[in-house]
Amino acid sequence: MDTEQLTLIFEKLRGQQLSVEDALASFNKLSPSLLGYAHLDHHRSKRTGIPEVIFGANKSSAQIIGIIEKMMEHSSIILATRVDPDKAEIVCQKLNQVKYHAEARLLCANEQCVSKDAGRGKITVLTAGTSDIAVAEEAYWTARYLGHEVEKKYDVGVAGIHRLFSCLEDLKSSSVVIVVAGMEGALPSVVAGLIESPVVAVPTSVGYGAGAGGIAALLGMLNSCSPGVAVVNIDNGFGAACMAAAINRK
Repeated sequence: MDTEQLTLIFEKLRGQQLSVEDALASFNKLSPSLLGYAHLDHHRSKRTGIPEVIFGANKSSAQIIGIIEKMMEHSSIILATRVDPDKAEIVCQKLNQVKYHAEARLLCANEQCVSKDAGRGKITVLTAGTSDIAVAEEAYWTARYLGHEVEKKYDVGVAGIHRLFSCLEDLKSSSVVIVVAGMEGALPSVVAGLIESPVVAVPTSVGYGAGAGGIAALLGMLNSCSPGVAVVNIDNGFGAACMAAAINRK
């Protein structure tokens, strides 16, 4: 329930178009829902600006379906991250209003609840390489569903640094830039040294043996000599999108 919905309830109550009992029933929707295996926080978007999001890994398709069905009773965007294709197929067969973005491994429902004007500017998502795109797509779609204008520029890493310069004007006009990179994780430092907007850096697990599943990229980003870089966890495109949305929010 957002501010617009609360205002509508109060106005109807004041105009005697809504009974006290019906108003109380509407407010009861703010209470958590208990499913036995999940405790759903329907009021989170009102408190934080970001709704509760389902983490799909290690949940069964039946659990995801149950949570989505309960969440559909409320007026909020529904997202489920890290859902593999087999589980997603079962969910989409059961709930035909759910959409699946395969590369991002993201399920979405209640698209009509996406804000049309949540941001004060544009978020741009960059990847160093093509192998980083899955994580970037998670960031891209999450930010889109949180109501922000998002662009993407992929495969512009430091191994061919001239590729980055072709999109430099777009980066300079962005409110926030999400930079997704594996290997040595150098791209966020380069980007932050060229623009004044904040950079959200996402290390990925892409790389050879000494990359240690993204640890090398993570440490490189944490030790960036360029100011204005914030770093999220390895492969955490969702977290990067939430940080960028918080920065870009009106």
